[in-house]
Amino acid sequence: MTESDRPPVAVRLVQGIDRIAAADWDACAGADQPFLSHAFLSALETSGSASADTGWLPLHLVAEQQGRVIACAPMYLKSHSYGEYVFDWGWADAYERAGGRYYPKLQVAVPFTPVPGPRLLARPDVDIAKTALIQGLLGAASQIDCSSLHITFCQDREWRELGEAGMMQRTGVQYHWKNRGYRDFDDFLSALKSSKRKMIKKERARVRAQGLELETLTGEALTPDIWDHFYPFYRSTVDKRWGGAYLTKRFFREIGQLMPERIVLVMARHDGRYVAGALNLLGSDTLFGRNWGSIESFDFLHFEACYYAAIEFAIERGLARVEAGAQGQHKLQRGYEPVPTYSAHWIRDPNFRRAVERFLDEERRDMAIEREQLKDLLPYRVVV
Repeated sequence: MTESDRPPVAVRLVQGIDRIAAADWDACAGADQPFLSHAFLSALETSGSASADTGWLPLHLVAEQQGRVIACAPMYLKSHSYGEYVFDWGWADAYERAGGRYYPKLQVAVPFTPVPGPRLLARPDVDIAKTALIQGLLGAASQIDCSSLHITFCQDREWRELGEAGMMQRTGVQYHWKNRGYRDFDDFLSALKSSKRKMIKKERARVRAQGLELETLTGEALTPDIWDHFYPFYRSTVDKRWGGAYLTKRFFREIGQLMPERIVLVMARHDGRYVAGALNLLGSDTLFGRNWGSIESFDFLHFEACYYAAIEFAIERGLARVEAGAQGQHKLQRGYEPVPTYSAHWIRDPNFRRAVERFLDEERRDMAIEREQLKDLLPYRVVV
């Protein structure tokens, strides 16, 4: 079939994920990553977590061919830069000091979720779907009254395609644990240097010595009562760090109802009552760490609930990796390796765009050097 023989592709913006059939969205998103599912994004919107009131106005892009959804992208019109984890506050400040207006902007992302994954969601049987989507995103950005378009935590291949389409490229770093066929947690420990192996054993022993008991809950065990216990833990963390909670209690209840089999919740008890919890989501071959919190202070409980319990779960399930979220060089000592993250950016103002592009050229070089230096801090006996 020649290009002229192909049925035309129509692109439209949709204000709300529930205006798109779940089957159509999920056929494009695939099943590998739970955060891109219709259920997860719907829970963010219906719970009031991602809405116009919170500065995340849903404006999803949908591409259709002969009335069939062939591609889509989770997009939001933003009035701030909170909840993104790829920081552009400096850009906003510089542009507004120069007399420009940085907000609103368009953001292609999963709100409040620094998890790398596809952002150009397309049916695998349609070869022009992603091309149509990229053209649609750039077209929407040029027509809407916004300063810029940002596609964050995208895949490496998408990043290259977006760069070829004229978008500016940015890189970052996260820390992921990789399963190299370990039989159990002790087998993982045996791959570490002696000093790090002893450190982890001491940390885990200290958790037990404080009388803490951990349990891993999923599926039917995720009752509304469990979420009532977990929500104060989440609030305790966000109130300390950011002063306000992005996610509502209703959000956690909704994902517990809509996708319980994709949730892995590690809860800690002390003296018979819950005192802390760590929320993970389960992909096809990856465990994704998301939210953590505790209402009391215990030595090394954070490492146990967020990192060691996740590694144990991954080994037991034969998962390929654990992705432990944004930031945190302390993860290196516990076996989580530095990996690059990717984002792409389009800015309307040509003068400002040139300034940002110069900054990104230098930042990419610095990030590449930093990632190599971080590898020297890994605890493995053999270089990985």
